[in-house]
Amino acid sequence: MTQTPPSRPPTPPPPPGGRGLPPRPPAPPSPSARRQPTAPPKPSSPPPPSAPVSPQTIPPTETAPSQPAVSSGPELAEGQVPLTEIVRRAEKEGISDIHLGVNEIPRFRKRGDLVAIEYPETDLGTFMSWLREILKDEEIRAFQENLDFDGAADLGFVRIRISLFDSLAGPAMVLRLIGAKILKMEQLRLPEVFKKVCHYHKGLLLVTGPTGSGKSTTMAAMIDFMNDTFPYHIITIEDPVEFVHESRKSLIKHREVGRHTLKFFNALKGALRQDPDLMLVGEIRDKETVGIAIKAASTGHLVMGTLHTNSAVKTITRILDMFSAEEQPAIKLALSEILVAIIAQLLCKTTDGKRAAFHDILINTDVVKEYILKDQYEDINQIMIKDTYEGMTTMNRSLYELYQEGRITEEIAINQSPSPNEMAQMLRGRI
Repeated sequence: MTQTPPSRPPTPPPPPGGRGLPPRPPAPPSPSARRQPTAPPKPSSPPPPSAPVSPQTIPPTETAPSQPAVSSGPELAEGQVPLTEIVRRAEKEGISDIHLGVNEIPRFRKRGDLVAIEYPETDLGTFMSWLREILKDEEIRAFQENLDFDGAADLGFVRIRISLFDSLAGPAMVLRLIGAKILKMEQLRLPEVFKKVCHYHKGLLLVTGPTGSGKSTTMAAMIDFMNDTFPYHIITIEDPVEFVHESRKSLIKHREVGRHTLKFFNALKGALRQDPDLMLVGEIRDKETVGIAIKAASTGHLVMGTLHTNSAVKTITRILDMFSAEEQPAIKLALSEILVAIIAQLLCKTTDGKRAAFHDILINTDVVKEYILKDQYEDINQIMIKDTYEGMTTMNRSLYELYQEGRITEEIAINQSPSPNEMAQMLRGRI
């Protein structure tokens, strides 16, 4: 007689949330659902009294959407400190970024270098406790569902930009510190041409550079100058809002993508009907946003924006590459007409242990317009080298000036240069 083999128990479903993340708390029932009669739940066996509770099983506490999350649930491990204490220390030491992650030692980005600090390795309970200090529970749920989250928080003494993500080691976050005080152009030692371009009433003004190159700080100083100088209506569209300006001579409205608008494109398009003098786009990411920015600048508005490019000339080609070959002639013509300036910025270490900005600065003169239309980009570089009267410069010239002032060493100048051979010749007096 054939025996039937015993059936295997069903495989339990995977836990909700990301790898290593606590499960998401269930959403509260809708009013209509609460009105429906339900059968009494079946009793379940309680866990053994001695069974330890793992941090992974503790869901975030429900709070009202308008209230900040409370720090119940997973608590700090022994030897750990609250996140606000870490951020306060970082702010005092002039740190730009804080890197925190489960199963990792916290690290600071100090003067461009990533350095470990003397806190113990982060456990999951501590990490979740830190999240509760800066995020609402619905934001934590969004992270657990999407495994990525971008936002910002104001801690009073400093604002932070938050980027959460999951990784092989466990959940992690990077916090960018945004000073509560907006520095003036003079404090940043920016060239005088920065004020000059702020006097334009229409056109496209771009500040470019990689992440962490100080673009936001520079743009904040320029907006602050306008706020003191002109009776403008300024609308900023950012993801997230970083520097917060108080209206003085100008009226300033901040809009955050994801909170006050769904897309950069929507907010920029809507701003055209909101009587703006200046529209600031925190990041020009795609063809749609470029198109509406060019349209806004063409209709008599001043538009400021950022791109992730390393030089002024590359910024022009990057914009054109967003469009098809058939569209490029029209975009090239519009760009040559409405472009005010392109400021490409990078940072380098200085001899006093701080950092300084150096720039490519392209001013859209009549000659530059002609070269843009003819795709003569190498000639544009030559104009930037020679036409210092208009305030134009190249990164090599900017580095050379920092070297002459004694603010950087010869080694730094060569290492940071986009064309080291040319930089070496400048330092030896051959150019």
